[in-house]
Amino acid sequence: MTALTDAQPLPDFTVPPELSARAPVETRGGARDGVRMLVGRRDRGSVEHHRFTDLPEVLRPGDLLVVNNSATLPAALSGRLPDGTPVALHLSSAQPDRHGGYLVELRRVVPGEAAGYYPPAQSPARPGLRIALPAGGSAELTEAFTARLWYAELDLPEPLLAYLGRHGKAIRYGYTDRDQPIEAYQTVFATVPGSSEMPSAARPFTAEVVARSAGRGVLVAPVTLHTGVASPEAHEAPYAERFHVPAATARLVGHVRADGGRVIAVGTTVVRALESAAAADGTVHEADGWTELVITPERGVRVVDGLLTGWHEPRASHLLMLAAVAGRPLLAACYREAVQHRYLWHEFGDVNLLLPD
Repeated sequence: MTALTDAQPLPDFTVPPELSARAPVETRGGARDGVRMLVGRRDRGSVEHHRFTDLPEVLRPGDLLVVNNSATLPAALSGRLPDGTPVALHLSSAQPDRHGGYLVELRRVVPGEAAGYYPPAQSPARPGLRIALPAGGSAELTEAFTARLWYAELDLPEPLLAYLGRHGKAIRYGYTDRDQPIEAYQTVFATVPGSSEMPSAARPFTAEVVARSAGRGVLVAPVTLHTGVASPEAHEAPYAERFHVPAATARLVGHVRADGGRVIAVGTTVVRALESAAAADGTVHEADGWTELVITPERGVRVVDGLLTGWHEPRASHLLMLAAVAGRPLLAACYREAVQHRYLWHEFGDVNLLLPD
């Protein structure tokens, strides 16, 4: 993995800790679709404050929402090192990657808290390390993929998805206040199991919002991109992820663009999938495989006109993609407004809709 070297998409900014959404909105007395939505319009250079339930009215008839139908796995497993030390093993791919191995991450167990990153010099990871897993399962590290991720061979008593369903739990981070059931990490579109972490931009969607959008002439089409574990947000480029753009979605994207409609990606995962399936002229074709595409303002986007996304950390590589869609001035304005008006960050937080006009 190489560091990203493009110019920073935003001036340095700070997200106060109290702006982290520590639990799902449903446990805070609201509804999934009741989160706030900041709308930024590139051509106008304007920002507007909305609720997510306003989405059908903000979009136009003929717009196409492209959603990720990947379902979130309970990808966090409890393990023990040979000396008995407890560890957490996070699975970053539900199937071997194109080099034939499973990617895993070891995290240190902190009683009463989410599993934490090991300081680089303190990680026990090494080739040949065997981690004992529940019900007689095990994982053996083979070689490093990055400083944080390792290839591993898994020896499990049953197929992987069944094993995770029985013994795994959702990956969570220190800004959340407790473990949540895996259902809290599924979106209304989740039908294809495979993501280690939720494609969270779609979390606020409910059947009612989808129906109201369809009633106003907004189209919806799926792609699949299975997410790996998140980076420490230190300007790391995203690594390869498995994706599929169906032929029907590719055709619909072409029809919408030809008719003057806008293609709105629901999440950075969708941008990556669509742009990976796009030719230089913006034509989208059916595609299936692994993508290592990194989208920056210099590369730009060929297919996507707008993006619905969550709020990202100051050093997140995703900000480069957002700047490619929205432009740096609008993106900076959105983040200033979000901090000032105390929007909530992370997968259980509020959302940002970036539109061309």
